[in-house]
Amino acid sequence: MDAQYYGTVSLGTPPQSFRVIFDTGSADLWVPSARCCLLHLACWLHPHYYSALSHTHRPNGSAFSIHYGSGSLRGFLSQDTLQISNVSVEAQTFAEAVALPGLTFAAARFDGVLGLAYPGAAAGPAVPVFDNMMHRGIFRDNVFAFRLRSGTSGGDGGELLLGGFDEEQFEGPPITSPSRAARIGSCTWTGETPQTTPKNTSPPPRPPRPPRSPNNWGSVGALGCRDPPCARGLRGHRGQGTSLITGPSKEIAALHRALGGTRAIGGQYLLDCDASLSAQRHLRVGGRGFILGPQHYVMQVSQSGAPTCVSGFMELDVPPPAGPIWILGDVFMVRNYVVFDRDHDRIGLAPSK
Repeated sequence: MDAQYYGTVSLGTPPQSFRVIFDTGSADLWVPSARCCLLHLACWLHPHYYSALSHTHRPNGSAFSIHYGSGSLRGFLSQDTLQISNVSVEAQTFAEAVALPGLTFAAARFDGVLGLAYPGAAAGPAVPVFDNMMHRGIFRDNVFAFRLRSGTSGGDGGELLLGGFDEEQFEGPPITSPSRAARIGSCTWTGETPQTTPKNTSPPPRPPRPPRSPNNWGSVGALGCRDPPCARGLRGHRGQGTSLITGPSKEIAALHRALGGTRAIGGQYLLDCDASLSAQRHLRVGGRGFILGPQHYVMQVSQSGAPTCVSGFMELDVPPPAGPIWILGDVFMVRNYVVFDRDHDRIGLAPSK
């Protein structure tokens, strides 16, 4: 089971390249800043954005802070030209990260995150990248799609297609579901809540986010290690599970009882490698069953020379009114083609070829 999927984008003129996760669970774009605090290990291990080297850079200076399930960071906002493959977006606002605490970002193969969720999921006031593309009329159809691959050689982990989807990449007609509050690929979109057994339930809609005053954002300090002033409303909270499938603890526990799993720390489970490598799981979404083989949801790691199997299903209890929900992360997306349709506020799912 592969755990990290990322692609390369560039910022500035001339371009400065970064590897980013295209995250449908958040709506902000950030990369490490040249002012990154060197007290944090991650600031030594990743490339930095140098605003002084870009003649299209425009300062903003507003403070930025975001919390993910696996780590948090802070920094300040800037504006520059963003390039994703052959798509260019001028004057894209993004965050320069100056504090990347902990080992999460230090160990990551990616440098930053490019959020693709709705604007309501943004931690800061910047217009998200895909919304910026929509406002500029770059695409005829405001759609994007993921095809992830697992276990491939040569670094081919799949593709993100902006402005459409590729019918050659999936089998049969995709099921569609209106987006209300469940997360597909850890996305703040909504459809029917997936179940390990058939059940016709769906979560309630998310309440609207309170408006923020632009006068409360503060400004970054002169040094990257200084803590910039930050309004309480600025901090965004993101769930875990972008790599895994997460769900309510009771249902995840029942699933692992059937698999013979043992609960570990942080809501994760360990599996018997010999027994788990032959068990298929069936998830039902939108009335259609989706099959996951053990090669998709079992991750084998080595501890002291002995193999250990970690389950790709993890507990995550989201309280009402946003929950309970399931998050279908990379474990699910590796096996299935996923389309996000912003024009009609819906998602599409179909088994990948």
